[in-house]
Amino acid sequence: MLTYLIPFVSAICLSCVLIECISRLFKNIDILDNPKKYWKKRKPIPYSVWITIFLSFLILSMFFVDFHYKPLLILLFGGVITLVSFFDDMISLSPKARLLIQIIIGAAIGITSIKIWYVSNIFGWVIELETFSTIIAGKEIFIIPLIFTIVWYVFVFNALNWTDGIQGNTSGLSLICFFVIFLLWYKLYLTDSYVGWKENAEFVMMISILLVGILIPFFYYDYREKILMWDSGTMFLGFMLATVAIISGWKIATVLAVFGIYAVDAVYVIIRRLMNKKNPLKGDFTHLHHRLLELWFSKNHILTLIFSLSFFFGVTALFLDRTGKIIVFCIIAVFVVFLSYIMQRIKKISFKK
Repeated sequence: MLTYLIPFVSAICLSCVLIECISRLFKNIDILDNPKKYWKKRKPIPYSVWITIFLSFLILSMFFVDFHYKPLLILLFGGVITLVSFFDDMISLSPKARLLIQIIIGAAIGITSIKIWYVSNIFGWVIELETFSTIIAGKEIFIIPLIFTIVWYVFVFNALNWTDGIQGNTSGLSLICFFVIFLLWYKLYLTDSYVGWKENAEFVMMISILLVGILIPFFYYDYREKILMWDSGTMFLGFMLATVAIISGWKIATVLAVFGIYAVDAVYVIIRRLMNKKNPLKGDFTHLHHRLLELWFSKNHILTLIFSLSFFFGVTALFLDRTGKIIVFCIIAVFVVFLSYIMQRIKKISFKK
């Protein structure tokens, strides 16, 4: 455990230093938000400070990560999505342009090294996806795994990005996700069940604990509304979450157990937007936290509810097999849909009164 304690403490310290430095820099060069745009009565605060998550991770990786082909690709694509998202924060790209960039990132990493090779189902058996391939530029490309990988990345990018409606939500959820993934592999390490995945397991545990350490100070600053996340933070965290889920031995079900509330909410919101003939990629105020705010829940109540449920489902998933995790996700889906239905009914009754 000491192997991960030093990186963890180093991540917290470096993160604190970089947040303070970048925040002061952005204040001096006037990279500040416009609180009146969101009907908030506070002073402008720095936004896109979350670019320092990538900077912190990059610096720490040089000291604590054993570099080989995959880590270099992760840093490369993580840097690209962070840089593009930072410029998006500055100039506001269209939803279609953002989607195209997300597809390109998912395709690029899927073609180079990381893919979803199979899909589990509730009955315990798996569906192999290595059924069709083609040769492009002398390289064999497996089409179906590539498509599933692109869909996974685009889904996580957007689902995590849509959690950034109240401050502290995205950073807290991401922190819980990476912490649960670390606990999962540490549990396997204690039982020697990770022997066949030793290289990936040690790599995943290290980057997970680094991100947990980096995110702790960010959560504090985010929750206290001293900085804003915006896309430069959510896109990198989404990229890392999607990637870690795959290279962890396809622990997608575990990630969905933690992140399931917003995964289901993302699907729910997309369906409602399509039913109302709206652009499913264009932001609005219909997400779970927005609907709870409309029912006079406070920010603290919403974060406590979401974090408690996410951590509970995540820890539960640590002790379940593949089928159990899928059942947990189904329970989450039913819960979120039922909760959304109840909130709609309450809103209609309140409106009539």
